[in-house]
Parts: sequence; structure tokens; C-alpha cells
Amino acid sequence: MAKIKTESPVLLAKGCSSDTFGKKWGYSSTNCLRITRLQSHLISLTIRASQSMEDKNKAYTELGLFSLKKKIDDAVLRAEMLIPALEMEETRQIQQEEMLREYDLWDNVAKSNEILNELGDTTRSVDALKDLRYKAEEAKLITQLADMDAINYRLFKQAYSASVDVSKFLDRYEMSKLLSGPYDMEGACVIIRAGSRGVNPEVWAEQLLSMYRKWGAKQGYEGRIVEKYPSKDGGFKIVTLEFESEYAYGYLSGERGVHYMIKGSHNDPETNLATVDIIPLFLETTPDLQLDDNDMVFSSLSPHGEEQLLCRSEPAVSVRHIPTGIEVQSSDERSHFGNKIKALNRLKAKLLVIATEQRVSSLKNIKRDSVSDILSQEARRYVFHPYKLVQDVKTGIQLPDLNSVLDGNIEPLIGANISFRQTSDPI
Repeated sequence: MAKIKTESPVLLAKGCSSDTFGKKWGYSSTNCLRITRLQSHLISLTIRASQSMEDKNKAYTELGLFSLKKKIDDAVLRAEMLIPALEMEETRQIQQEEMLREYDLWDNVAKSNEILNELGDTTRSVDALKDLRYKAEEAKLITQLADMDAINYRLFKQAYSASVDVSKFLDRYEMSKLLSGPYDMEGACVIIRAGSRGVNPEVWAEQLLSMYRKWGAKQGYEGRIVEKYPSKDGGFKIVTLEFESEYAYGYLSGERGVHYMIKGSHNDPETNLATVDIIPLFLETTPDLQLDDNDMVFSSLSPHGEEQLLCRSEPAVSVRHIPTGIEVQSSDERSHFGNKIKALNRLKAKLLVIATEQRVSSLKNIKRDSVSDILSQEARRYVFHPYKLVQDVKTGIQLPDLNSVLDGNIEPLIGANISFRQTSDPI
């Protein structure tokens, strides 16, 4: 026997119009009338619900477009506020070009190089600000076209995409203006060392490596792994990542310190740690520092990271500065000599940073105890369980989206560290 879908208003109407069907199922003419009225009511409700849903969708769409337009307008307004900055940079560029025309470049090579470097920086700023102005004008024009075309969602989406580019550039431009340290414009050498505590700190070191590489990719920085000492249980004992991009050191210098991964309950937490060191990677020059050969000890490294006496057959080189106890290494160059030079440059860069931070004019005045304290300071906690949270110890900022941070979205943490340095460093 065929099944009758009693929930269907159409089938019920047909059933009630048939005396045979009514008698068979015990429906009287009165009951059929009630069902027919109920049908009409249900159909009416369905139509009204459909109209209500369309009204809601329209309202949501209009609300979404309004929010979209507000974000675009905000980005354009921020860009327009930088017009005086562009005019100022253009004036500086003209002055520097006039200075070059009037200055005898061969009279003082050092001074000439300084002027040329400053002109190069100003020219890059002018070009970037002009590009920003173009993108802002493009977003504004597309928004106006969308309004004329009675709210075209596709055009709004195009304008929003342009405004996102504007906002990203503004964030980086404004942040770069805060980077006034002597080495902030340089590239960065990121050295991650797995700690001795925890179940598998080498895997945690690998996760941190992935976080920094993803951050670099989002910034347009190409991160290159130049050294790695894998662990037999997975991950890395030591891994070195280089960013040969301007301002990479300024952005990442606040990452230096101990990074903790925390799992488990409060009573029985599982903790892994890794130490992150950030060294300036000089892009156009070499570190200007003279070191006494008697203050350094060079040694070679086996593929397992074990130190040996200096041996020509082992290209990896480690150098230790005796007065400060600082030790760095290099293994990515193909020759022993190449690694020796690179390790020496890393040592010089690290010593220059420490001397600047301790505000001493001579390496002899560097406090050795303070050197070891820098890398042993807690930088950040990444809580995986019982809740997810990222806590930056120095700045106090907390982010609830742990997965987003590990996916390379560390700009809020970087910005907080830069602002913290601005407030804590005396002028």
C-alpha cells in the first residue's frame, strides 16, 4: 500500500476532497474543513516566513556592506593623514640630492656613503608612500563607483581588498618609524635551541621555527634555514633561520629569551622550553668591530654538534669570546674559512648589540653576568591545556588564539614589544 505523507498540505487537501479517503481514514467533512483551513494557515505562514527571511538577508547584506564601507573609509582616512609625511619625505629627498650635487664625493668617502645611504632610505620611503596614496585613491574611487551602481557587492569587495593592502602597509610603516635602534634596519638571524627540560623540547623548537617562517612569509620575508641539528626523536636540537630583509631584526629582537610550551593540569603540568636568540644580520656592511685574537677560541663542530679542536676537515666552526663567554657557530658555508668568517661576524654583531644595550663604549666594560641573564629570561608562555592562551611576559599582552599565533600571526606581540622598548628605553 502506498504511504501517505500526512505532513504535506497538498496531499491532505487531496485526501479531504475524496469521500472515500475521508471515510477510510475516519475524517468527517468538518474535520476536512479544519484541515483545509490549517493548510491555508500553514501556507500563509510559510510565505510570510520566506518574505521575513528575504528581508533579514537583505538587512544582513546591507549591514555587511555598511561595515565594509566603514572599514574602507577608515583605511583611506588613515592614508590621507600621511600626506604631510609624504611631502616631508619628498622635501628631504630634494635636499639630499642637492647636497650630493654640491658635495665632493671623493673628498670624504665615509661621509659620502652616509649621505647616499640616507638618500636611499628616503627614496624608498617616498616610493612606498606614493604607492600607498595610489592604493588609497583606488579604494576610494571604487567605493564611489559602487555607490553609483546602487551598491555593487563585487566592487565593494575589490575596494575592501585594496583597503586591506593600505592598512597592512600603514601598520608596517607606522611600526617601522618606531624602530630607531642602530641595528633595527638590518636582517635577522634567528637561533632556536631546544631546552633540556620536558618530554620532547626538540619538537617544540621545530614548532617555533614553523611559527617564525610563517610570520616571515606573511611579511614577504623569505626565511632561509641555514643550520639544523636534527634530533633522533624528531624536531631540532639547534636550528638557525635567516631573514635577509630590512627591519627583520627590529621586528624580531623582542623575541629573544625562553619560550615555554605548557600542557596538562595545574597540579601536573608538562613543560617544554626552547631558547630563541636574535642576532642582527648585516645586509650591506660588515660589523665594525675589532677583536683581539687572544680573546677568542675557535673550535670545529661534528655533524652531531659536539665540539672538537679546530680541524680543517670539519667545515662547521664555533667561536667563543673569552671575556664575555659568548659563543656562536656557523655551519652553512661550504668551506671551513667561510664558516669561520660567518661565525666571527655573528659574534661581532652580538657583541655590538650587548654593548649598546648595556650602554658601554668598550667591550671591556661589558658585564659578563648580564650577558648570560639575557637569554635565560622568560619571553613567552604558550598554554595548550587546560585552556589555550599565549602570554607575553615582558609586555603583559595575552592572546587567546594560540593556533593563530603558531600559524605566524605574531604581529600583535611584535608591536607590543616595539612599543615596550620605546617606553622603557630612555632617550
